Amino acid sequence: MPQDNTASDKQRQWDVSALARQKSDNARENLVSFNLEDMDATESTTSLGPRSDTVGLANPMRVSLSGAGSSTSSAFGNFGAQNVGHRGAPPMSSDASSRVVREFHEALARSSDMAVAVAAIHALTTVIRSSTSTTMMGLEREIKEGAQALQRYNPTAISLQTGCELFLRYTTRTSALEADSFEVAKRKLIERGRTFAETSKRARNIIAEHGERFVRPGSRILVHGHSRVALSVLERAAMNGQQFSVTVTEGRPDETGFTMAKVLTDLKIPTTIVLDSAVGYIMESMDMVLVGAEAVAESGGVVNKLGTYTVALSAKAHGVPVYCAAESYKFARLFPLSQRDLPRETKQFPVGPLLPESVRIDNPSRDYTPPAFVSLLFTDLGVLTPAAVSDELIQLYA
Repeated sequence: MPQDNTASDKQRQWDVSALARQKSDNARENLVSFNLEDMDATESTTSLGPRSDTVGLANPMRVSLSGAGSSTSSAFGNFGAQNVGHRGAPPMSSDASSRVVREFHEALARSSDMAVAVAAIHALTTVIRSSTSTTMMGLEREIKEGAQALQRYNPTAISLQTGCELFLRYTTRTSALEADSFEVAKRKLIERGRTFAETSKRARNIIAEHGERFVRPGSRILVHGHSRVALSVLERAAMNGQQFSVTVTEGRPDETGFTMAKVLTDLKIPTTIVLDSAVGYIMESMDMVLVGAEAVAESGGVVNKLGTYTVALSAKAHGVPVYCAAESYKFARLFPLSQRDLPRETKQFPVGPLLPESVRIDNPSRDYTPPAFVSLLFTDLGVLTPAAVSDELIQLYA
C-alpha cells in the first residue's frame, strides 16, 4: 500500500496524536499512589501532568518500597534488642526449600495468566505465613533463604530474580513495620505480601489502558512472540471497537507465534502469520511493532524472546515505532552492553537424524534490544521513554 508520509513523519504523527489523546484524559484522571509503607493511609492525589521523560502519564500505579524518611535502615531492626537475639528459626532445610519451590509451581498452575514474578511473591508470602521463627532476624533469614531456593531452581530466569529482589527489598527495608510485638509485625508482612501480589496482578489492566490508545483505526501491527501483556493491549483495543490487523511472527522451536495467532483469531482480530525471518520483507507495510518483555534493563533496553532485536533493527530502518508492554516489576537492575552480558539460557532444538553429529547447535532463548531501538514502554507506571526506567528503579530500590 503506498504511503503518503515519510517514515519519520509517520512515527511522529502517531506518537503526537496518542500524546494529545492521553493529555486530554489527564484532566479527568487521578494519580493513584499505592504506598505500601502505610497501608492504612493509602489515598489518591491529583496528577499534575506527565513528567518530562514520560508520555501521557495517566492513572499510573506507583508502588513505593522505600522507608519513610530515615527512621530505619531495616524493618527487622525495629523491635528492640530482645527480638534480635539468637532465637530465630534454624537455617531453611531441604524440605523447606522444596516447599517454597512447590508453592511457586502451584501458584503458576492456578492460573495460566500468572506471571513468574507474581508467583514468586505468592511463594515468599507463604514462607512468612508458615514461619516458625520468633524473631524478625530469624524471619528475615527464612525469607532470604526462600528467595535463594527459588533462584537456585532456575538461576537464568531474570523475571524470577527481579521478583525475589523486589519482595526482599519490600519486606526488609520498610519503616511501616514498627509494632509492639513480633506477631503484629508478622501479620502486617503477610497482609502486605498479599496486597503486593494483588497490586502486581492489576498492572496488566493498567498497561492495556495505556497501550490501546496507540492503536489507531486501520493500524497494521506486528507482534513477535506470545506476550500476555501485549495481548491485553490488543484485546482491550478490540473490545473498544477499534479496527486493526495483526501480523504475528513464528519461529522455532516453541511455536509461540502459532499460540498468539490462535488467541487473536478467537478474539476475532484479523491475523496473519509469517516466519520471523520475513520481518525485513513485511516491515515496510507495518504501522507499529508491539512486543512484551522478560525484563527491562536499567537503560530501558528490553530482554525478550529471541528475534526481538532483529525485529527492532528492521523497524528502525523503516521508521516504524517499537512499543514494549511490560509490568514495572520486570524492571531489572541489569545493564547489559552486549548479548553476551545476558544470563545464558538455551532451548531444545529438535533437528532430526539427518544433521551430522559434529554440527554444533546454538539456540539461545532470548536477546537484548538496546534502548535506541525502543520507542516507548507501556507500563503500570505510565507510558515511559526508555530513559525513565533508571529513575523508576531508583525509586523502587532507594
